[in-house]
Amino acid sequence: MPPATTQLSTKGQVVLPKQIREAHGWGPGTEFIVEETANGVLLRPAPLFPRTSLDQVLGCLKYKGKPKTIEDMDKAIARGVKRRHARGRY
Repeated sequence: MPPATTQLSTKGQVVLPKQIREAHGWGPGTEFIVEETANGVLLRPAPLFPRTSLDQVLGCLKYKGKPKTIEDMDKAIARGVKRRHARGRY
């Protein structure tokens, strides 16, 4: 892709060339992180969701019923794998 040029508007806005927006899948409303570097300015798309830890989200979904054990979860996974295998998924 050849280098492209753009201009800073009187409102401080910069339009990214269409070819670059399409190549990266950036549409209206895409948020960017702006970083100053030794060579200029770097734009990176901001993550869609903030990073979280398990402790921050643990218990956010309600579950009714008896808590499952690791053994129960392993059995459920094995059943799911067998079901998919029977359908030719694996």
